[in-house]
Order: sequence, then C-alpha cells, then structure tokens
Amino acid sequence: MFDWALLGLFASAFLSATVLPGNSELALLAYLKFVPQQVVLAVTVATAGNTLGGLSSYWLGRFAPPPAEGKSLSWLRRYGATALLLSWVPVVGDALCIGAGWLRLKAFPVAMMLLIGKAVRYVAIAYAIM
Repeated sequence: MFDWALLGLFASAFLSATVLPGNSELALLAYLKFVPQQVVLAVTVATAGNTLGGLSSYWLGRFAPPPAEGKSLSWLRRYGATALLLSWVPVVGDALCIGAGWLRLKAFPVAMMLLIGKAVRYVAIAYAIM
C-alpha cells in the first residue's frame, strides 16, 4: 500500500530546500510520532527530498545570470562544494545552493555535500526525539 504520509514528507523536504517556505523538520517529527518504527525510512525520504530540492536551487543558479562578485560569493568560491555542508541552514542554505550554481561548481561534489549535510541534520533530529 502506498504511504501518502511519506509522499507528504518528501514534498515538504523538497520544498523546504528551495526558496519556497517550508518546514520539513516538523513534517519529520509528525511522521515519526505516528510511525516511530520507520525512522530509517523517514530520515532517508526527508534527506532525499531535501537534497533534490537543494539541487533544484543549484540548477536554477546555473541558468541565472552571473551575479556581481561580493563577500559571500568569494567565501563560497574559497570553500567550494564543502561549504554546502551548511546547506541545511535556513535562508543561508538556499543562497549557498544558488551560489554554487552561479559559480558552476561541479555537480557531483555539490550533490555529495548536500546529501551529507542534510542527512546529518535529519539524523540528529530523529535521534533527539527517539
């Protein structure tokens, strides 16, 4: 049977990683309140949705006109894809993903850093409530 709640968790996580407002942490907490035995599945679904949402911002940044160079972009240029470990931080994370696209950072390292940063956050949230 299809689990609509997992689809909702995925959608919330995806949208939360874009410039659209969202709160995937609450969606994860709600899911785990009702189905605590599926913590690994829930964290995996939330991580996948949030990572793909971050990658959508990255790809939008690749197609946007290049921005004027500033302190933020020079910081991102200096740290490269590693800076995307902080992509989970509200507001800042969206800018990091878009900036990585603007700077044409390589997609694979960007995806890996997004995945790691977002997974660690969801694991920490799930661990805190279990």
